[in-house]
Amino acid sequence: MVSYFSLRKPIDDLTSISYKTGINILDEEFSHFLDQSFPSYRSKFHYPKLKNLKRVDFERFEDTNQECIYFCGHSLGLQPIETKLETQKFLDKWANLGVTGHFDGDDPWVLMEEKVKPLMADLVGAKKDEIGIMNSLTVNLNLLLISFYQPIGKRTKILLEDNAFPSDHYTIESQLKLHNLEPKDHMICLKPREGEFTLRKEDILSTIEEKGDDIALVLFSGIQYFTGQLFPIQEISEAVHKKGCKVGFDLAHAVGNVKLKLHDWKVDFAVWCTYKYLNSGPGGIGAIFLHENNFDYECKKLDGWWGHDLNTRFLMTNKMEYSLGASKYSMSTPPSILINCLATSLKIFKEANFDVLVNKSIFLTAYLEYLLERKINDSNSSLFEQITPKCPLERGAHISIRFSRNVSIVYEELKKSGVLCDFRSPNVLRFSPTPLYNTFKEVFDFVEILNKCLQKN
Repeated sequence: MVSYFSLRKPIDDLTSISYKTGINILDEEFSHFLDQSFPSYRSKFHYPKLKNLKRVDFERFEDTNQECIYFCGHSLGLQPIETKLETQKFLDKWANLGVTGHFDGDDPWVLMEEKVKPLMADLVGAKKDEIGIMNSLTVNLNLLLISFYQPIGKRTKILLEDNAFPSDHYTIESQLKLHNLEPKDHMICLKPREGEFTLRKEDILSTIEEKGDDIALVLFSGIQYFTGQLFPIQEISEAVHKKGCKVGFDLAHAVGNVKLKLHDWKVDFAVWCTYKYLNSGPGGIGAIFLHENNFDYECKKLDGWWGHDLNTRFLMTNKMEYSLGASKYSMSTPPSILINCLATSLKIFKEANFDVLVNKSIFLTAYLEYLLERKINDSNSSLFEQITPKCPLERGAHISIRFSRNVSIVYEELKKSGVLCDFRSPNVLRFSPTPLYNTFKEVFDFVEILNKCLQKN
């Protein structure tokens, strides 16, 4: 297997492989060689077939039983094959044990979170008790902001990236309104420089330094949902704490995608969903991180009975005894069936070794980036520009490209050709070749199909 080292560009490694093997990097044969050089867990997932996709033009294919090209892991991950089997076991247990399934049989439901916490902790670089499995992302973000947004004196502002995901933006606005503060006066929305699409690290850090005395909280994405930019989480956290503020991250597009070390980086809190790169299913259970430095943080919070310590929870004393760590933010009895789906996917991550997946991801995106540039842009007078950072250390599996014109028709053509990616009106396409189940051959085929769709339109 080829390994990426940050002192080199991954495309240099691919070019070196091409030279040593005598296989032209632009030829289909090279994609087959790469697929033989990297591990794949595609066989562990259900893959959508052309015959089941409504917008596919079946006349373009001899065999509609073949699989589509699925580059939407940043939106919804594919279903692990074991999910259906494990869900059926869950349903059988419910049928056979009824209420006693909470405490009896394999995987008692009352302990389902404990089953997945260690697996999740490994993925995000946390201690087990710093992880909570609960609710959904926006609910969790609201719960944590009640605790971590504490405006005092002139320290009332919240710093976030401009064009943050709408749910984050709305949550911040609602929290400000709960404190009777006008959002437009207390939100600092940091914009890229004129003519640029991503935020420069120095601009983020200088803003924190210059305005930190007025900032109560900094809330950023781990990876920006539109551009795919990976923010410097550790450096942001250090800068924020130096100014005496709190810092949190929405990691919806980062968990299961890039290497994280939330405990070591001393992030105060983080939230994420699990249905994107973690493949837990549509609307899957959410998760939170609470740094152990904040376990005893005295703050406002909303309570629910599942946040009560498990050892005394069922004594029903109505005297709150908090669970240790992040679990104290749990509210209601968790949906065990959703946690069961998440557990199935996390086992695959454990088997795969996440460092190996990240390494493969770096080469997948580098290969995609190179083919897009050489096969399409070079021959079409710079038809598009990549708005995702080109440095592999500043992005994950997600690449966004911006065209010089509306590409909605091209997007429809891609769907007719069996490609599932993402379109942001009017001129941005987003793709995420995911290392668990996507292949280098798919990357090659996708670029060929995109080129034909562009030429046709």
